[in-house]
Amino acid sequence: MTGSSGFKWWHSILILAGANAVSALPAGFGGDFAFYNAFRQPDVAPPDWAFAPVWLVLNVTSLVALSRIANAPNRSTMRMVFLWSEGMGWVLFSAFTTLYFLLHSPVLGAADTVAGLIVGLVSLVCAFQLDRLSASFISLRVIWLILATYVSLFVATSNPDPFLGTGLLL
Repeated sequence: MTGSSGFKWWHSILILAGANAVSALPAGFGGDFAFYNAFRQPDVAPPDWAFAPVWLVLNVTSLVALSRIANAPNRSTMRMVFLWSEGMGWVLFSAFTTLYFLLHSPVLGAADTVAGLIVGLVSLVCAFQLDRLSASFISLRVIWLILATYVSLFVATSNPDPFLGTGLLL
């Protein structure tokens, strides 16, 4: 794309830096390992150290997909839905550590994760129609969020929620 319009590489840097800065404020870049590890978790729960590198890869691949579709000549409703869903995905990503670690709420963390999966699925459906390579990048995030949704729902239903003051939900 020529001229001053379009999604530039530095837009990706701003999104990545901004979302990760907001995400890191409540508990640091690694989260609160003691809080995460104190919960009863399913056997398939990833180790605490895995989240930062996995999310870095998923964020970068999501930004590549966003850049490809944002700069595509296609100006369809499907493209607009994709852009909005990706925006919502970044908001949810940024909010997770506040909900889960700062508020100490596995229930709110699970709700955020489920919403992230739904938004990711919307992005995937749109990307599949717009750009197959972008869809493959988004599919990586959706696969991770399927696992994360299972783990977060397990944690939310198998442990008390200190913020909401609830006991075990199951």
